[in-house]
Order: sequence, then structure tokens, then C-alpha cells
Amino acid sequence: MERHKVQNDLQDKCGVIGIYSYDESVDVASWIYSGLYTLQHRGQESAGISVLKEGRINTHVGMGLVSDVFDNDLLDILNGNVGIGHVRYSTTGDSSYENCSPFVEHKENIIISMGHNGDIVNSSILRKELLDSNHDFKSTTDSEVICHMIIDEYNKNPDAVEAIKKTCSKLIGSYALVILINGILYAVRDPLGMKPLSLGKSDEFIVVASESVAFDSLDIEYIRSLEPGEILAIDENGNECSYYLDRGEHTANCMFEYLYFARPDSIIFDKSVYEVRMNIGKKLAEEYPIDADVVIAVPDSAIPATLAYSRASGVEYAEGLIKNRYVGRTFIMPTQKDRDLAVKLKMNTISSVLKDKRVIVLDDSVVRGTTSKTIIKMLRDAGAKEVHLLVGCPEIISPCYYGIAMATKEELLAVDRTNEEIRKEIGVDSIGYISIEGLVDAIGTPREDLCLGCITGEYPTVIPPELEDNED
Repeated sequence: MERHKVQNDLQDKCGVIGIYSYDESVDVASWIYSGLYTLQHRGQESAGISVLKEGRINTHVGMGLVSDVFDNDLLDILNGNVGIGHVRYSTTGDSSYENCSPFVEHKENIIISMGHNGDIVNSSILRKELLDSNHDFKSTTDSEVICHMIIDEYNKNPDAVEAIKKTCSKLIGSYALVILINGILYAVRDPLGMKPLSLGKSDEFIVVASESVAFDSLDIEYIRSLEPGEILAIDENGNECSYYLDRGEHTANCMFEYLYFARPDSIIFDKSVYEVRMNIGKKLAEEYPIDADVVIAVPDSAIPATLAYSRASGVEYAEGLIKNRYVGRTFIMPTQKDRDLAVKLKMNTISSVLKDKRVIVLDDSVVRGTTSKTIIKMLRDAGAKEVHLLVGCPEIISPCYYGIAMATKEELLAVDRTNEEIRKEIGVDSIGYISIEGLVDAIGTPREDLCLGCITGEYPTVIPPELEDNED
């Protein structure tokens, strides 16, 4: 598994969607396009759509945003009443055309297309086994590894559900999959339920998507989150059937989905993201009552928590930082000076809100600390008399192996530093991280059913030694 980029921001792996139309005359490509548009925040490197028509899968993928990859002419020729879509950010595999998804394979007795959100921590081992068995790869991603494994199992026993089960039994890591196999749409969540995948329905469509926000744009009713380990099959007649992977007593929902990745208007893991973020703000107000003039958010994900903090504490809420939403991805920067400039391009201060004020600023997380340092300096340059930083995530002390590209362990700000040392490093008057107990309470899920690996160093799966060694 490659972790080849230096990030200022956290990045998630991908977003997926699958749509079945009860009306065979309806082409679902434009509906998938709309759904991907709402999932664009989950990946901006590439996008792709596969649709099935009369036993043939038609696919178009490309680098860039959804709007860059597709136009009306392309959507018009992607005919079919069942299909899947994918937006990608790479954590395993390079950012290149060859790694765009969905992946499509036509073999003698199987036609398969697949999109994947997550990260398979033993993918390099599985890939080597497939290469030793004379499999050819077009990409460097773990998604294609899964695809080839399903084909292998299907060739041994032409039962798609059993092929998926056998494949998943060998996977270690996180995965939410949408798969087309021989005309049937499958949606799969890993047994720990690390990544979100939801089901929605209308009189016209059945839809599965990474977040429920994809349903809203299509006027689809949210039904439920797929269960951990569930394989939902939707056949050519729209019939649904659920099968299950072997699973343990506990789940491991990714807590960062609530804090950062998911849109606030989404429901994931059957919970409102907005309500969780509001709860985080309330907890921060309980844990860190600060005498201040104004409280502001680092936009956008910290805004709900900041509103809740203001209401609970009585400190006035204001917009002190304004985000430029037309700046592209700028996290790959060669020097610190360039990274500082990137932050300033993305955000600007409102001096009239900040000048001579005691300011509390809320952020969803602090990873390397470089972005935080730049923001704090911007606030001081705008005239803030005091700056107090509150963070809606506990100290990040370990890397993520399950689909979040973050800094290596040696780059993480909180590793081997006290809060006082962190305070001095960032340049604030005080810093407060939400407690792990406070975060768990805010989410409302038992601690044993959350993945907290990046803040505890305790992971819900085995981590191959070679990956841990690379982080030393």
C-alpha cells in the first residue's frame, strides 16, 4: 500500500453509488451523475460511471471533477437501467487514469464492474498472490485486487454471492463496495462496518450510496444503513435479498466520518452527521469554558460544533474566517511557504470581527499542525488579542490504515508532545482537545463499536508488520 503524498488536510478514499430502475426504459447514468455530484467531497481526483444494458457494461471514467469528466453527450450514450458510479481520492495507488474506477473486467463467464470506498491493508500480499497466479493488472489500486479475487472465486464456483463471500474472507481492512456481476447489482459492507453505505428507495429506483445526501438530490427516501457484513443483491427484476459475511460481536464505525468527511446534511451509520457535530460543540463547551468575546469556526466542517458551543457557552458566534470555495486541491505543496500560501488562498479573515477580541476558534481536527499554525497567525495578524483553539477530535497519535490519508506517525503533531508544547508550537494562548469519552458520548455509539485507532493506537484489525514498520 502506497502512502506517497504529503497532506495538510485529511483525505478520504472515495464515494460510491449504485442505482437500479424498475423501468427498463430509464437510463440511470444521469441519475448516477447527480448522485456523484453530491458525493464530490469524498474524492476529486477522478470519476466514473458503469451501466448495464442487455448483458453489456458500458463505462466511462476520467480524471477530474464529475463535471469535468461527463457531459450530456456522454451521459446519453451510457444506456441502461442499472449502474454504479465512483469518485476517487487515492490512498492506495497513484493518481492516474489507469486507477480510475469503476473497474471493468470481461472474462469467459463473468462480466464485472466495481467501485470501492476504503482501504485493504493486506492488498500488497493479495496482489502478489494474484500475480503469481498469472493475473494481469491495469492499475496499482487495491480495488482491482478485489475485482480479480472475485473473478478467481467465481471461476471456481459460478455463484456470485459465494465468490464475494470467499473474497471478503481474505480481506483485512475497510470496504464499502458497489458491484455489477452478470446483470445483478451488489452492495457490500465490511464485517466491521468501517465505511458508511446506505439504502434508499422510491417508486422508481433502488439506490445505495456512501451517504444519504445522494438520495436527497434524487428525491429518494432514506431507508437504512446497510448492516456490517451485509451483501445486498438487487436482481434484474428489482428483487432484493441480503446475505451476510461472518462477523464478530462488535463493529468499528470510522469516527472521522462524523467529524470531517461526511456532509453535515447526511445520515451515516443511521445517525445525523449534523447532530453529532452539534453534540461535539456542546461537549467542548462543557469541557472548556473560556472567557472570550467571540467564537469562530474553521470552515466548513467545524461550523455546527461552533454554533453549538456558542449556544451552550453564551459566547457570541461570528464568521471570522471565510472560505474560498473556488480554490482547487492544494495539499501537495513542495515547501512550507507554499503550504502557507495555499491556506491563505483557501481562507481569509474578517478583521472587524477579530480586532482586539478574545477569540475562540474551533477546528474539527489537528493533524500535522501546519494549517493550524498558519490560521492562528492570520487571526493574530487580523488583530485578535487572544486566540484559544478548541479541537473536535482528540489528539491524533497514530496513522490510519483504513482509507484516510494522513501524515506518517513522525509527522503527527501530537506524538510525543504535551499539550503545552503543542500550544507553543501552534502559537495559541490555550488549546483544548475534546476528550475521547466526550467524543464517544457525542457520537452516541458505544466505544467498542467505533474505530478510534488514530487517537488510541489500538486498531480493530491486524496490521501487517511491514506497514507499521513504514510508519516508524
